Formats: sequence, C-alpha cells, structure tokens
Amino acid sequence: MGSQTLQILRQGVWAALSGGWYYDPHQATFVNALHLYLWLFLLGLPFTLYMALPSSMIIVAVYCPVIAAVFIVLKMVNYRLHRALDAGEIVDRNANEFTDQRSKTEQGNCSTRRKDSNGPSDPGGGIEMAEFIREATPPVGCSSRNSYAGLDPSNQIGSGSSRLGTAATIKGDTDTAKTSDDISLSLGQSSSLCKEGSEEQGKFSSTLYETGGCDMSLVNFEPAARRASNICDTDSHVSSSTSVRFYPHDVLSLPQIRLNRLLTIDTDLLEQQDIDLSPDLAAPYGPTEEAAHKVKHYYRFWILPQLWIGINFDRLTLLALFDRNREILENVLAVILAILVAFLGSILLIQGFFRDIWVFQFCLVIASCQYSLLKSVQPDSSSPRHGHNRIIAYSRPVYFCLCCGLIWLLDYGSRNLTTTKFKLYGITFTNPLVLISARDLVIVFTLCFPIVFFIGLLPQVNTFVMYLCEQLDIHIFGGNATTSLLAALYSFACSVVAVALLYGLCYGALKDSWDGQHIPVLFSIFCGLLVAVSYHLSRQSSDPSVLFSLVQSKIFPKTEEKNPEDPLSEVKDPLPEKLRNSVSERLQSDLVVCIVIGVLYFAIHVSTVFTVLQPALKYVLYALVGFVGFVTHYVLPQVRKQLPWHCFSHPLLKTVEYNQYEVRNAATVMWFEKLHVWLLFVEKNIIYPLIVLNELSSSAETIASPKKLDTELGALMITIAGLKLLRSSFSSPTYQYVTVIFTVLFFKIDYEAFSETMLLDLFFMSILFNKLWELLYKLQFVYTYIAPWQITWGSAFHAFAQPFAVPHSAMLFVQAAVSAFFSTPLNPFLGSAIFITSYVRPVKFWERDYNTKRVDHSNTRLASQLDRNPGSDDNNLNSIFYEHLTRSLQHSLCGDLLLGRWGNYSTGDCFILASDYLNALVHLIEIGNGLVTFQLRGLEFRGTYCQQREVEAITEGVEEDEGFCCCEPGHIPHVLSFNAAFSQRWLAWEVIVTKYILEGYSITDNSAASMLQVFDLRKVLTTYYVKGIIYYVTTSSKLEEWLANETMQEGLRLCADRNYVDVDPTFNPNIDEDYDHRLAGISRESFCVIYLSWIEYCSSRRAKPLDVDKDSSLVTLCYGLCVLGRRALGTASHHMSSNLESFLYGLHALFKGDFRISSIRDEWIFADMELLRKVVVPGIRMSIKLHQDHFTSPDEYDDPTVLYEAIVSHEKNLVIAHEGDPAWRSAVLANSPSLLALRHVMDDGTNEYKIIMLNRRYLSFRVIKVNKECVRGLWAGQQQELVFLRNRNPERGSIQNAKQALRNMINSSCDQPIGYPIFVSPLTTSYSDSHEQLKEILGGPISLGNIRNFIVSTWHRLRKGCGAGCNSGGNIEDSDTGGGPSSTSNSATTANDPHSSASQGSTGNPGQAPGAGLHPPVTSYPPTLGTSHSSQSVQSGLVRQSPARASVASQSSYCYSSRHSSLRMSTTGFVPCRRSSTSQISLRNLPSSIQSRLSMVNQMEPSSQSGPACVPHGLPSSSSSSQSIPACKHHTLVGFLGTDGGQSCAADVQPGSTSSPANNSHAKKGEVIYRVQIVDPGQILDGINLSKRKELQWPDEGIRLKAGRNSWKDWSPQEGMEGHVIHRWVPCSRDPGTRSHIDKTVLLVQIEDKYVTVIETGVLELGAEV
Repeated sequence: MGSQTLQILRQGVWAALSGGWYYDPHQATFVNALHLYLWLFLLGLPFTLYMALPSSMIIVAVYCPVIAAVFIVLKMVNYRLHRALDAGEIVDRNANEFTDQRSKTEQGNCSTRRKDSNGPSDPGGGIEMAEFIREATPPVGCSSRNSYAGLDPSNQIGSGSSRLGTAATIKGDTDTAKTSDDISLSLGQSSSLCKEGSEEQGKFSSTLYETGGCDMSLVNFEPAARRASNICDTDSHVSSSTSVRFYPHDVLSLPQIRLNRLLTIDTDLLEQQDIDLSPDLAAPYGPTEEAAHKVKHYYRFWILPQLWIGINFDRLTLLALFDRNREILENVLAVILAILVAFLGSILLIQGFFRDIWVFQFCLVIASCQYSLLKSVQPDSSSPRHGHNRIIAYSRPVYFCLCCGLIWLLDYGSRNLTTTKFKLYGITFTNPLVLISARDLVIVFTLCFPIVFFIGLLPQVNTFVMYLCEQLDIHIFGGNATTSLLAALYSFACSVVAVALLYGLCYGALKDSWDGQHIPVLFSIFCGLLVAVSYHLSRQSSDPSVLFSLVQSKIFPKTEEKNPEDPLSEVKDPLPEKLRNSVSERLQSDLVVCIVIGVLYFAIHVSTVFTVLQPALKYVLYALVGFVGFVTHYVLPQVRKQLPWHCFSHPLLKTVEYNQYEVRNAATVMWFEKLHVWLLFVEKNIIYPLIVLNELSSSAETIASPKKLDTELGALMITIAGLKLLRSSFSSPTYQYVTVIFTVLFFKIDYEAFSETMLLDLFFMSILFNKLWELLYKLQFVYTYIAPWQITWGSAFHAFAQPFAVPHSAMLFVQAAVSAFFSTPLNPFLGSAIFITSYVRPVKFWERDYNTKRVDHSNTRLASQLDRNPGSDDNNLNSIFYEHLTRSLQHSLCGDLLLGRWGNYSTGDCFILASDYLNALVHLIEIGNGLVTFQLRGLEFRGTYCQQREVEAITEGVEEDEGFCCCEPGHIPHVLSFNAAFSQRWLAWEVIVTKYILEGYSITDNSAASMLQVFDLRKVLTTYYVKGIIYYVTTSSKLEEWLANETMQEGLRLCADRNYVDVDPTFNPNIDEDYDHRLAGISRESFCVIYLSWIEYCSSRRAKPLDVDKDSSLVTLCYGLCVLGRRALGTASHHMSSNLESFLYGLHALFKGDFRISSIRDEWIFADMELLRKVVVPGIRMSIKLHQDHFTSPDEYDDPTVLYEAIVSHEKNLVIAHEGDPAWRSAVLANSPSLLALRHVMDDGTNEYKIIMLNRRYLSFRVIKVNKECVRGLWAGQQQELVFLRNRNPERGSIQNAKQALRNMINSSCDQPIGYPIFVSPLTTSYSDSHEQLKEILGGPISLGNIRNFIVSTWHRLRKGCGAGCNSGGNIEDSDTGGGPSSTSNSATTANDPHSSASQGSTGNPGQAPGAGLHPPVTSYPPTLGTSHSSQSVQSGLVRQSPARASVASQSSYCYSSRHSSLRMSTTGFVPCRRSSTSQISLRNLPSSIQSRLSMVNQMEPSSQSGPACVPHGLPSSSSSSQSIPACKHHTLVGFLGTDGGQSCAADVQPGSTSSPANNSHAKKGEVIYRVQIVDPGQILDGINLSKRKELQWPDEGIRLKAGRNSWKDWSPQEGMEGHVIHRWVPCSRDPGTRSHIDKTVLLVQIEDKYVTVIETGVLELGAEV
C-alpha cells in the first residue's frame, strides 16, 4: 500500500503539477538527469529572457527559434532512433572487443546473432521467429490485440545496459516494420543449453504465454519421436498455419513477472500499440555468473549514406526517455504546438499581463505544456483509459493556446470597442468592464493550469471538441445529443448550414416594410421553411454513417461474391440493411411531409391570423399548451406508474398484462396509450409550432429594431431562436410546457419590464431550464446518497469521510451549481460522501467506442477451438441474450417510448430492465423526432453478492409494508404505508413499470450427465445418432453422386461383404444396439437387422426411391457412415465410452464438429467432406434432440413415420448448433423460434455439460428509471479511481452495494476493464416506423409510393363496394385492403417467398402417399417484431393443421389483400390469381389435383343430394384447367382446401338450392356446426346490434340484445377465443335474413353464453364440432 501511494504521488500528483516530469527510482541516472535538466531548461529559458532582456519582440525572436530548434532535434532524433530499432542492423561484439565486425553483419538477413538452425540450440531445425515476423502478418489475438511478442531462439543474453535485453529483429522495408513490429520483441536469453535432469531450469509453464489473455498455444506438427528426443523443447505457434518453436530454457533466467508484462501489452488500450512504460519493465538486471560470456549488441544509426554510429540502448530505454510519435505528422504537430506555446506565452509576457511572482508561475505553466509534448503524464487524471494515451499529450499545449488567444482577444476587444451596444436583460455585453473581467478570469484560470490538470477538470482534446459541438448544437440550435466526434461535427455543420440558408430569407423580410396589420409575404415564406427545416432536422440522426452507407449502396452497389465453401458465407447481419431501409423511408417521407408542412404553415401565417386574433390567440395557445402538456407529461405518466405519486400501491391505469402471471402475446394497446400518442402528436406538431410562429410574428419587428439588436443581428437571433425552439419541441417536448408556462408567468406578470420579447425569453429560458433540471437531478442524487439514515459504508474510508463532508456542504452546493452549468458529472470520491467535480463529458459519456466482441469460431483460431474451447464461460455464452435483447429494443423501443410505456424520458436518461435472470442498463443518448439512440449494458447472470442485494431491492414489492414510524398500524387500501412512502422518496431510482413486454428468449438447461448416466440412455442416444446419419444421407441431394463415386466404392469394398464385421474395440455392447456378441463387433448382418427397415422407409420418402436390400450400395454406404460416426465418437471419448465423463467429452467434441479420423478404414470419407458436414454432424446434433424427446414419450419414435416426421419438423422449427458456431448467433439474431445446444462450461473450477434450449417468447421486465446524474457521477468516480488512482482492490468500497443508489449495478456496467458487464452493445438507433402498433394508430410513413398504393387500393375498394351493393350482380370478393404499405408488402412477401409451402403442397414429401399432397403442409412462419398479432395467431393456427377458410377469390387482381387472406392463401399452397371480368376465378393457376376435384364438384352441384356428398379423388380432365368457378360456389373451394386425405365431403350442399350454399349455411337443426377461433379482434362488430340503421336482420331479437358490448359489461372477446357459428350473413344474398350489409361475410359466434358478431376474415375455422 505504501509503495502504491508513493507511486501515485510521483507519477500522479507531482507529474500532473509539473507537466510530466518526476523522479523515477526504477530508471537509470542518465534518464532521470536528462529529464530534470530538460525540464529546468524549458522553465528557465523564458524566465531568464524576460528578466534579462527588455520587454520587446526581441524576447519572442530569441525564444521561439531556440524552442523550435530544440524540439526539431529531439523529435527527429527520437523518430530516427525508433526507425533504427525497427529496421536497423544489429551488430554484436564481445565485452572486450570493440572492433568493427562488418563481415559478420553481412552474412544473414538480420544479423550474426542468428545461429545455424541445426546448431546445438536448435537440434533438428525449425522456423525462426524473425522469419515469421518478417514474412507473415501478425496474428489476431483475443480482445482485439494486434501486437504479439516473439522469443528469439538465439543463445545470447543482452548487455548490462539493455533493459530486458530488448531488440528489434525485423529487417526490411518500412511498411513491413510498421505492420509487423507493433511490437515485436526479442528477449535476451541465457546461453546455457538445456541439460537433462537440471532442477534449476524446471518446467516451462504454458501459463507464461497465457497470462495476458493472448492465445499462444500451438498445434504440434513435430513427430512424437522428435519431441521425445528434445525434452525441454516446447512446440508452439502464433498462427494457425505456422509452427514456431520456442525454447523455454533460454528464458528461465528472466523474472516471470517481467515476461508476463512484456507478453500482455494491450494495444487496444494503448491506442495503436503504444507501450506503457512500467517501472518494472525498465528495471536493470543484476550481474550474473556468465557476465564474462555476455555478448553486447548495438544498432547501427546511419547519419549519412556512408557514416553510421552505434546505439547501445534498446527500445525500452528510448521509451523511458521520450514518448514515441509514430507518424511524421505527429512530430510536426508537436513541434508546431511547442513553437505556438512559446510564441503566445512570450507575447503575453512582453505585454505585461503578469507581474512579480506570477511571471514565474506563468513560465512554469509554459514549461509544463512544452514538456508534456516530450514526456507526457501517464496516466493523466482526465485520461479515460489505462496505459499510454497518445492524445492526452496534446491537451496542455492546446488549452494553453486557446486561453492565451482568448486573453489577447478579450483585451483587444476591451480597448477597441465599437459604438454599437449589445444589451440583454440589463447587461451590456459590450461594456469594457465586462470584457476586462472575463480576461482576468481567463488569466487566473491559465495560471491555475497545474491544479486544473491535477484535479482533471479538462478532458482530452477530442472529447472537448465533441462536448463543445454537442452543447452548442443542443442549447443554441436545438439539436440532439451526438454519438461520436464525427457525428458532433456533422450535426453542428448541418445546423450552421440551416441557419445560414434561413438567415437570408429572414434578413430580406426584415428589410421589407412592416405595419400593425401587415406582415411581409417573405417573412411568411421564412416561417413555413423554418418549420419544415426544423421538422426535417429533428428527424435525422446525428450519426451520418447510415446515411453515407445508404448513399454508397445506391451509387456504388456492391456485388458480393459468395464462396460456397466458406461456412460463414451465409451468415449475414440483417441490422445494417434494416437501418438503411428505415433511413430511406424517413427521407422519402420527409420529402412529402416537409413540403406539406411548409405550405400549410405558410398559408396559416400569411392569412394574418397571428395579427388579427391578437392578443386572445396567444393566451389561448398558452392555456392549451399548459393543459395538454400537464395531462400528457404529468398526469398520464403518474397514474401509469407502479407507485403513482409514491402514495398509491398500484397503477391507477393498468394494462391488460398487469395481472397476468405469464404473458404469451405482445402487449395490448390500451386506450390511454392511444390518448397519449394523439396528445403528444397534437402538442409537438400543432401547438408548439403555432406558439413559435405567433411569437415570431409579434417579436420580429421589435427584435430587429435599432433599439434592440438591429436588423443584421436581429435576423440572426430570430433565426436561431425559432430553429432552436421548434427543433427541441419536435424532438423532446417532455418539459417544454413547464418552460413556456413559467416564462409567460415570469415575464408577463412578475417582471414584465425585464422581458426582451417572448421569443428571446423562451429561447434563453429553455437553456436555463435545461441547466436547472440538471441541477435538480444532481441535488437529488447527493441527498439520497448521503442521507444519514440509509448511508452504507463500503470501507473504513467511507466512515472517516462521512463526518468531514458535513462542514463542506456549502462548497458541495457550489460544485453542484458549477457542474450543472458545465454539464459535468459530480462524482463521489472513492465512493464516499465527499463529492468532487469531474471533467466535462458529452451525453454519450464514454470516449471509447467500446462494445463487446463475442468469442466464437469466427474470431478464434482453429487450434484453440480444438484444444481449449475458448469462450466456454457462462458470461461469454450468455451475452447473446443481451445482443438479442438489443435487437428487440431496436425494433420497439422508440414506439414504446412514444406510447408512454417507459414514462417520461429525456436525453441522457438511464433505465434498468430487470427480469428473472436478465439485468441490463439502457442508456438513452440521442432522442429525436421518431428516433432514439441507445446503448445496452448487460450485467452478469449470476452476479456478486452486492449485485443480488440490489436486484432484490428493485424487484421486491413495498405494498405489504404496514409501518408508521416505529409501529405497524397498517395502511389505507390501495395506498402505501407511511414508511413505504417515505422510503420511496429517498431513492435515486423508481419503478416505472412492472410488466413491460418484450420479445426475447427463455433459457432452459438440463444436465447432460443426468440424462446419460446409465448405459440404456446412452444406447438410446447412439441409436438415434445412427438413425440420424441414415436420415441425412438418404435425404441428401448428392446421394446418387456418392453412390457412383469410385473412390468411395473402393473404400467401402470390404464393407460390401455380407459377412464383414468391424471389431474395433471402441464399440461397446452396452451402448451399441446392433453389437454382435458372437463376432465381438458390429457386423453388416446385425446392422441390417436393426436399421434396414429405417433405411427402407427413408428411401421410400425420396422423390425417386432407390433400391434397398441387404446387398445394395445404399445399405453399404449407410453401414460405413454409421461405423465411422461411432468410431469418431469413441476416438473423441479416448476409447473410454463406458466412462460418463469421457463419453460426454467425446459427444461435445463431435457436436462442435471436431471429428478425428483415426482409422485407415475410414479414410474413404475424404473423397467428399460434405459427408461429414452435411450428414454426420447433423446426425449427432439431431440425436440429442431426439434423445430429449425420448423422455416424454419413450415408445413414440419406434414408428418410422413418427420419427421421420419429427426429424422433418425439428429441421424446420429448431436450430441445433454449437454456441461457438457463428450460425448460432445468426439464428438468434434472426429470431429463430427455438434453438438447442450442448454447452461445456469450464468456469470457476466447474466442469459440466448442459443441454441448452432457447425458446422465443414474450418476456416480462420491470423498468426502473435511475437518476441520470447518479449514473454519470458513479461512472466518473470509477474511472478516476481505477485509471488515475490505480486502485486494484477487487473489493473496494466504491462497488459495495448501496440500495438507495444501486451503486454496484451502475459501477459494474462501466466499460471494461473499469466495470465488468458481460455485454455492451454498440450505439443502436431505434425508429418509430418499425413499431407496428404505433403505425396502426398514426399510420405508416407518408411517401410517394405509399400515397400511390393508397389511391389505387381505395379505387379498387370503391369498385368492389359499388359492385357488391347491386343485387343484379357484381364482384363479391371478400378481400379488402387497408391501403397501407404493410398489407401490400405482406401479400407480396407471402406470394414470392421461395420457402413457402406452395411448392411443397403439390408435391408432398419424398415417398408420400398419393393423397397426402392435398393436405395443407405444415410451414412455420416465426412471427417477427414487425408482424401484427393477428398475423401471428393465424400462423400459429395453421401450424395446428386446421383447415383454413381461405378462398382464392380473396385475392384481388393487384394482390392488394388483407393480411389474413394472404397468409391463409400461402399456407394452402395457392398463388394469387387474376380477377376475371365476369367475377369468376380461373382454375389455371390451381394445382391439377384441386382442379380435378373442383370439376367433379361442378358436375355434382346440379343434382339434388340429401346429405354430405363424399367425392372420391379423381384425375384431372383435359378441360379442367380452363374451367372457372362461379362466384357463388366459393365455399366449395374452401371446403376442399381444408380437406385431408383422398376424399372430400361437401357438407354444405343442400338439396334444391339455387344460390350459393353458403347463403343457407347458418345453423339449422340437423346441420353441422363449425367452431372458429378469433384471430383479429379488430374485426369484431361490437356495436352493430345497437345500430339505428338496422343493417342486419337478426335471427332472434334476444340474441341481438346480447350480441354487443352493451351486454358484455366487463367481458370482451380476445384473440384466441373459440366458439361455434350459429348464423351467417353473406353479401348479395337473396334472403334478407342472411344478407350482409357489407361486401364481407359476417358471422354470429357463440362463445360460452356470449354472442359475438365478427367479420369472417377475423376468424379461423377449426372444423366441424363433433
């Protein structure tokens, strides 16, 4: 502890005060002396010149060239020396020999240091590390590490002057050195040879190469005999294709800690492979006994082409002297900044801004700024990362130049003021006294630079630029938060361009004539464009990367060439394309909407409504915005909270899901959610624009008058104020109503004399209120954190700091006000009650774009996958859940926020989503008009003890608390007790929702050991394994090719013998069902006895069945594959299948695809490796699922038909893959309904196998809103504690649980390595256009294409309605379209889906019975987030193989169909057909089998039949394809579509019927009653029974009174309810009692004792009721 404190004082405190210089006892005297004299030179030179020379430009003329010369020489020499170490020649010389050994240096590529490969140090040869480094690219290590370390296998040790004997061994051009030497280190090594039995050398630990997380394990390519002869040799490699040999005996003399330091350089943290010069790395070695045999080496430093000198120190010594600037531009920038610091500093000195001791202080500041360019403070107090930070070196000189320039400008302005006065709110900003005061303040701030940088009040330069652009864009131009430096600059530039374009119109309008009743038309044009531009800017994300990608894809489309051999070729992330489509839709919508908005508001403004209706109009608008804002943003969110006003114990407005134990469907849209959406829409799109335009009209002339700001400045202020108010209202109107009401009351009633027109008042008050809200959040955080009755001391320091913080409360409040003004975090020091202000940060907070890279087979080497199974810990495997949760939020978050499901929200807010095992922090960064950019941080599933205590705090209920102070008298019903209400008010978080519904995956895991404990269960698994192989080989499209392959035939020649038996010892009678005990192996005969029937059945299901008998080639192939597969399982199990642990190990190896072909009898498989990839691997994976099914129904799969159908079903609905396979991640992100994997967990000493099953369903989350200043403060405190103060204590007090602030959960969500989240998502943008429920309320995007589709669909609906209303005939199709883009896209997608069942329904499965193809095939359509509830229900109903009532007539001629019709159509295997002119439907597009059956029905119809007609399956006639179906006989087609088997029963045909039998299909005595299921509650006619027009004639008056919401009371029909049809109204029926009032069939359904009237397309027929 003491040494760490001294190190912090030296490298932290003193170095921060001096600019980087400190005494380092670990370094040599030369290094410390050079640093000291250089720092004294930089300090004394300006001070001496100022004291010795007169205050004139002579000081500048002398000082600047000297500094320039010094820095040019130092930077050039430093750069050249690093280049020499990169690519220079290495020369060796003995300790007593100083002659030139030029001949030796010219013998090899690198130097004479390399021994012959067959020498004693390398018996047998091998690949040198230097060769590998020179010729190959660096391997990719884990955790994005791009650097690697190599050990030089020469038997020499570095000289005494060499720190760790480090030398570069690369020789070649500069490009090679740049790419491969970041950083290549060759270690000085002992020259002693490896001797057998030497105890001093010991064993070489493999952990030496694994300490830093970089995988250095290698595949052995050396023969076993060779390895045996070299006991001390260790084979290793650093790439998947090259074997590089390391000799551990050469490095045993080095301390292991130093080698670990060397091998674990994290280049990602060091930013482009800079080295953190640790004192341990530079510690010199003591003398050894072999000093006499040391060989000193040096590097040639070429001064001239023929002149060079020797450099005797190495890379670490050079890095200890000066920081490395890798690029020439960095060196140039450093020299320019040093000269600029000298110039500006000397200018201020000679102008007399400093006197007395302050001259020395100013020279100290100058020296610290210049010295940081040579040797910077590492780590700096404002550095956001561990290790060497290159950017932080430029902070001091840049800020110094800015401050000096500001001092000079303010002084110049105070002495050269114009006569024009700029006065606002009584403050004259052009007063010289104001400018002089500002100048003196900046001078004092500059003199305090050492203290400022020690405390860390100024960030690094790029962070400051991003922060400055973001703050200006938000508070001046009304923009949104930004996600990166590029986004900040882009957004700021867009705002400036918009202001520049609008300024010209405003200036021209203000130059025009104004009077009391006339406003220039140009100003009306300006107002219309202002609203349109503000609307467009508010809807655009600040990140231009997606927009640039969209433009690039349109202009330069990429044609990706897929390699079929690449297993990753099919893995494609759908998110980028989805984001591009969303941006494209928004741009197309803005093109239309902006024009409409501009014209509309221009028309409103030019109508003089803002002049004629004054002053009544403005008070009406103020009252309206106050009422709407109060209801929308205060009342509704409060009554929907879990604890409204912290008084009630449950929400006053509850959702449908609130009382449901398990939610099975998406959240239902409630009436108050629709009310919230419409109020929000009216507020931000109508009320606020009208208020701003009203203030523009009334204030513009006053602002532009000479008494105020004059025309030029007035036009600029009007443009900026209008743009800011409109953009902020469009983007985040949550607290705008408070600002408007307070401004009106303050400047109209209290202090009217101070008003500077309402437009400017609103502009400045909006900025002030933003800061006041931030101050309020900070004070709430401080109060709740230090409240004495709930303080949690995490360490002794906390208990010590608590009482000392009380006297400094006043200073705390001053800090809170200052930090609120600058938007800086207020962080608790070391987690205690002492608060300090951190440096400014953008809303994004973290400077690094850190996001989790999941470890799988796509980013790890094959050797590590086979040996150690990387990424097998639970945290890495479980991170996929958070990644899928991020995708779900990307789809629905913005829409849910607009629906009010997360309560009030604003920029920078933080929420916690808590479920059974998922705990994620969601950080809202950018909030725009219809878009939200967020970042999700997933915490550990099995968190620490502190995390579990805080999870309990946010999940436990407080409704049962009955305490009142010290007693428990109880509480009023539905109201919290006094204690509960009091405790809820002293929390930095609150529960918003307890049942937030989001689509995700539920995980179930079963122990594989318990499922395979006994031999019988393993035998079942092996049997399914064999049957799986047979299934996949017989269903493969390459089966004929394999059977004809001569190589395979030759390899299987022995297996073709009927008497052949494989007696491999790996076969076990306990687990192989076909084991032949007589022959002690698996014979072909025993194999056929067990599996021949299964082979025959699988072959019969093929489209072209093959000949199957005991001697067939197919049986031979199956036998060979099954023997190979089981032998591979035995080999992977180390031939110990009887041992459960070995069996599980082998099973897992095969599951992930690690097949070892160990027998020469199995080498025929190499003729086509597809047999392994497409047959054996799927076989072992499918066997695990079938083995799981075996427990529920042990004997079910004995039937080949059931087993075959089960495998087919699992193939369609289940993804079985290893969790390290990229296909697993792709399947999860593609919303696959179910997934299965075999997981091997090796974490914290556990070694177990689990069968993981994922099922997609709707999850219920608790949404907890956390005080955003609490989150920012705790994050800032953790960063400072771990980076600057170097606290490495894993149980430090700042991460102990504090339930009132959720301290542990927040701190553990920091970026790694500061926190330890298992997943951090990239910044993700969610758009409201992807939320289907919101689109149903407000409609989809308004684009030209959607408008065209709406017009066309409306025209067709009108034609159809007019035709259906005529009794003389017409179009009676029962389809209808919504006219929106969703209906057309759904129909088109279903019709064009290549995987739809249209092709499967006509042909059936291979070997299927003749009539089986008529049955509607079972096709799984997993519902996505974009699918409506009704669509999902229809799909789920179809999976149950219910006969669908979908007529072909439900497709219109342009495929504009409803969702339900299109879904039912696609699942029955039909394609949409054209509508004929005679209102009939052609049979040409129907399958021939259906045409045949329909033709037979047409022939039967005229004849009178008394009962159901059973029509046998017939062949199609020659003329059946040209027949057509009368429109009145659509029901017949419907009946056939739902018929199973080879027969059809026409139950609806009645004797003597002259019209459609459907017209008489209402329930009568003796008729068959059909059951239906409601799939779309939106098509229920719940008020038709009370209609005064009496559209329908009811069968009974009593039923009419009960068939509506007036009789249902609290009951309402829901999706999924079932009932039976008791009456049917059909369009154009001649019987008034069965005639529908619309062009759709209407059903009267009885559900229990309730009656429901519903349109036929809103139900799904389940069949006849038995």
